[in-house]
Amino acid sequence: MIDLKPVRGTRDFYPAELRLRHWLFDIWRGTARQFGFEEYDACVLESEALYVRKAGDEITGQLYNFDDKGGRRLALRPEMTPTLARLILQRQRALQFPLKWFSIPQCFRYERMTRGRKREHYQWNLDVIGQPGNVAEVETISALIASLEAMGLTAEHVRLHLNDRRLLTAVLERAGVPEEHHLPVMVVMDKRDKIGGEQLEALLGEQGLSGTQVRRIDEFLAMSSLEEVKTALGGDTPAVAELEALQELLGRVGFGDWVGFDITVVRGLSYYTGTVFELRDRSASLRAICGGGRYDSLLSAFGGDPIPAIGFGFGDVVILELLGDLGLLPQLGTDLDYVVIPFSEAQVPAALELSQKLRRKGLRVDADFALRKLKRALQRASEIGARRAVLLMPDELERGEVVVRDMAKREERRVAMEAFLEE
Repeated sequence: MIDLKPVRGTRDFYPAELRLRHWLFDIWRGTARQFGFEEYDACVLESEALYVRKAGDEITGQLYNFDDKGGRRLALRPEMTPTLARLILQRQRALQFPLKWFSIPQCFRYERMTRGRKREHYQWNLDVIGQPGNVAEVETISALIASLEAMGLTAEHVRLHLNDRRLLTAVLERAGVPEEHHLPVMVVMDKRDKIGGEQLEALLGEQGLSGTQVRRIDEFLAMSSLEEVKTALGGDTPAVAELEALQELLGRVGFGDWVGFDITVVRGLSYYTGTVFELRDRSASLRAICGGGRYDSLLSAFGGDPIPAIGFGFGDVVILELLGDLGLLPQLGTDLDYVVIPFSEAQVPAALELSQKLRRKGLRVDADFALRKLKRALQRASEIGARRAVLLMPDELERGEVVVRDMAKREERRVAMEAFLEE
């Protein structure tokens, strides 16, 4: 017997689930366009080499990769940012910067599944390429928060945790960690909330850190304010000044209550160079809802000219879990204008004709040919979210009339067929 379940970690989308996905995607697309971003897309298959990077990136071990029939090493994309870099590098000389692009790709990662995390998901990627300074940070973070507001979330539900990779570099320097170990150590530090202290210390030990160095790092990671970190580091630290300026700007555009400094935010991908951030629910019941940051060196790592860049990835699985927990998921119907219901087989030809006339007027129309009892047919029309039902009853139809029922008000009226089509 064939196993009829979806592949472990993937999903099927029946109509109800797909309506919910479209609702979420519409918010993402609408927000991106409201902020002046353009949509792009690319093939889900990529060269494996695009994702195999130095510093022991966790993502390298999570690839769905294989040899194709031509012997090429390919992978299903686990994230969109390297693809974006590839697209830009192909036409770098022809493009006019800065670019504001977004996409909603399907991504695959062979990773341990937890609540809100599967091996297949859709992800809203929104990036600003070629815009130096923290203006790009403000634009991307503002778009992110605007999308949350459109979903019904507030600053009481979620918080955006801000940090800067350059601060973490300064912390590692203070702890005496050699520069060549910084990136692999940061990858381990990114697992801090997912594993116990003993396991974290063991993993850092594998990177050559002593117990004293681990304790020194922990002292910094226990600091709750940017001012405290600033005092501990001493001197002028550019990352501190830029984070202070970024928080001030976000406050000025009305999002100050949503964001706060968090020295523990690392982000596990090695290409981040500056600002990093994660969106988390206030109850901490889920893993990071969204994450991103500045990756100014990624394009040059692939052989192109250095270009400032910042962006985020926002997955569909975890945000739908959170909205469900908070009771904020919408009740979605099929958004039909009419359901045409013939009383019996004799009225089916008239129902077909009327349905097509309504569709030619640009209306969304379903025709119910199941010939159910009228009560059940009206119940179905209500269940699928039709605004009105048009009943083709024998006596009324013989007089050239139809019965139009308002499903919300539960009111009916008889109207001449010609008058109904005119209105």
